[in-house]
Amino acid sequence: MSTVRLRGCREQKYNYESLPTTSVIIAFYNEAWSTLLRTVYSVLEMSPDILLEEVILVDDYSDREHLKERLEAELAHLPKVRLIHATKREGLVRARLLGASGAKGDVLTFLDCHCECHEGWLEPLLQRIGDEETAVVCPVIDMIDWNTFEYLGNSGEPQIGGFDWRLVFTWHVVPERERKRMRSPIDVIRSPTMAGGLFAVSKKYFQYLGSYDTGMEVWGGENLEVSFRIWQCGGTLETHPCSHVGHVFPKQAPYSRKKALANSVRAAQVWLDEFKELFYHRNPHARLESFGDVTERQQLREKLKCKDFRWFLENVYPELHVPEDRPGCFGMLQNKGLQGLCFDYNPPDENQIVGHQVILYTCHGLGQNQFFEYTSRKEIRYNTHQPEGCLAVEAGGESLVMELCQDLVPENHYFLLLSDGSLFHEQSKKCVQAEKKSNDKFVPLLWDCTLSSRQQWFFQEQML
Repeated sequence: MSTVRLRGCREQKYNYESLPTTSVIIAFYNEAWSTLLRTVYSVLEMSPDILLEEVILVDDYSDREHLKERLEAELAHLPKVRLIHATKREGLVRARLLGASGAKGDVLTFLDCHCECHEGWLEPLLQRIGDEETAVVCPVIDMIDWNTFEYLGNSGEPQIGGFDWRLVFTWHVVPERERKRMRSPIDVIRSPTMAGGLFAVSKKYFQYLGSYDTGMEVWGGENLEVSFRIWQCGGTLETHPCSHVGHVFPKQAPYSRKKALANSVRAAQVWLDEFKELFYHRNPHARLESFGDVTERQQLREKLKCKDFRWFLENVYPELHVPEDRPGCFGMLQNKGLQGLCFDYNPPDENQIVGHQVILYTCHGLGQNQFFEYTSRKEIRYNTHQPEGCLAVEAGGESLVMELCQDLVPENHYFLLLSDGSLFHEQSKKCVQAEKKSNDKFVPLLWDCTLSSRQQWFFQEQML
């Protein structure tokens, strides 16, 4: 696989004298020698000298020996590169701000510490910001293999960023409405959210927007907060199809989801308005999370006269389904006859959430894989993740599986939750019953309706 650079990108000409300059900021903590130096050298080699003001490396209090005197010696002979050592562990957000505080360039370009910049990566970003100061622009993120570190590039078109109602970042194809807006294949692509590791922003505009929320420390959640703030406060968030940067995606997230949860709570409290309840329903333990004081961030929102979150959903991300979460119709779907057992859906791959069987498991009250919603369209939705799944009956069988939800509800997705507790499948004229499989595990199966207690179900909100 290799990077597909559109012909229009290759033909693009730039007047370097008129473009803004940039400071490239790379924060790291205990990063491997090879990946860190690969990032630095690719920035130097692939960036026009006239546009690159400096490369600022911020060491977030690493304790590995190769990141001390050895790194200083390696960087000493490199032009435009300077190294800042934090005097204590700051976390991603404050480490980046350490680099940004003394940056001399007109534009701040943030990169992760395990990247490789592709030829022509920088000019499109700076051109766009030079044309529109309130545009925050991301490169197309290409794949670098985790095991071999081979630059795999990409074989398809760029994707946009989204999120699910746990406030977890997700990738999606470019929607048709955005394709219609674009004037050409090399026009910027508007994106509801960004992954957060790689983006360029006018230094002046970054400061105007309130830079980062310093109440956030670890990686995770800060990208969505910045994304909401950009859109709701008058800017645009875009991906430029002519800019490519390779990135090593670790097999595991570089942060604990538990530690990042406080960041998500801060974002919800400041930006989501009444829609924050959808987040809390799917993360009931988030209500107990200590997230600090957000008064200053709420005042910033008021000062900048930012739009509300309903505007964001309607104008920036209309593709996102907004759950109804009607009282008594969401939460844990529990069996009456087998008390303590709930619907549970835990696919082996979060990127392929449909096509797997729903099981019954001990009710845990934590949301996530046991959160379901019964909609006014008579669907049982699994809308914790994206894309959303809807309960269906396995073709030619009796097991319950997840299929992608549809704009027009297929007959196989229709279920009636009756007043007697029955979960009636209209197409088959059968009821959902809790049954034990040969491996002694219980699953929901279609069964002739008898109104036994194992055919009675009720929703319980997942409050701790």
